[in-house]
Amino acid sequence: MIEGKLGVAIHGVGQVAYAHAASWLKNPHVRIVSVGSRRRESAEKLVAKFNLNCSIHERFEDVLADPRVDIVNLSGPNQVHTPQGIAAAQAGKHILIEKPMCLSMEENAALREAVAKAGVRSVVSFVLRWNPLFENLKTLLAAGAVGRLFYIEVDYWHGLAQWWSGWQWAHKTENGGSTMLLGGCHAVDAIRWFSGREIVEVAAFGNNIKNNFEYDANVVAILKFDDGSIGKTSALFDAELPYAFNIDLIGTEGSLRDNRVWSKRLLPGQTGWTTMQTILPDSGAVEHHPFDAQINHFVDCILQGRESHCNIADAYRTHEVCIAIDRSLAAGGKPVKLPLD
Repeated sequence: MIEGKLGVAIHGVGQVAYAHAASWLKNPHVRIVSVGSRRRESAEKLVAKFNLNCSIHERFEDVLADPRVDIVNLSGPNQVHTPQGIAAAQAGKHILIEKPMCLSMEENAALREAVAKAGVRSVVSFVLRWNPLFENLKTLLAAGAVGRLFYIEVDYWHGLAQWWSGWQWAHKTENGGSTMLLGGCHAVDAIRWFSGREIVEVAAFGNNIKNNFEYDANVVAILKFDDGSIGKTSALFDAELPYAFNIDLIGTEGSLRDNRVWSKRLLPGQTGWTTMQTILPDSGAVEHHPFDAQINHFVDCILQGRESHCNIADAYRTHEVCIAIDRSLAAGGKPVKLPLD
């Protein structure tokens, strides 16, 4: 720490790094001490944008060797997340890592093991856990508004093509991984977050209508939970519609559909859907994501010596489900049981 503040190194300067930087600057307990990128000019551009007084590093090894760095913010392309995360853990740095944090089960297990062995704090950017609608839905579920959940559906529909700034690298399997890992993981994580249960079996189908990606761009999966509940998730990159993140939580005594509530338990005089006025997860723009709340949460975890509910150990399960869905796709829809070998 420098003058009582945690030193932050942002490494990887894509679009999301600008949103991260803006949120770090709002927290009074941290200071950005380093910005790094494979291309120095990219790092210089971010530094100039926020008028930062910090070091610029092109090599990640130099970031980890900087004694001022307490936290690394890993926001490079997907294929570097795991190796950089492992190196950061071994160097004793706390980790904020963008999703997906891995592209295979081998990487998933290796990253989890490295972080556990090092004893560092971590948070994975399933940032929608801090979205105001998500917070409202969690509160309603905890209050028993819908009774026992028995069906859960969350969809990630985000039309992506060559116009997208990340397409050049993300459309390739070796870098993007898959539709579920690249974007659908947000929906899978939301399902785990709302249900509080673990998924024990999946079966999936997909297609690639526009051939913009090396992998199936459109995927649908059915899910079975450890308590007998069932669910569904889909991720569509070929969709021609505004960004949509659909949420359906169906229980024995009520239902929640996006920001609409049906609960005779809480609202006995209800005659139709009641609509919550809140901020919805209805945009793919990084500026719309609640990074302020996520980063404040992570800083509190570090200062208080506690684990995040969205740490690498928890995110391991979300990524495992995404990889199981991909295995079912590869097997022509054959069911895949979890946990994976």
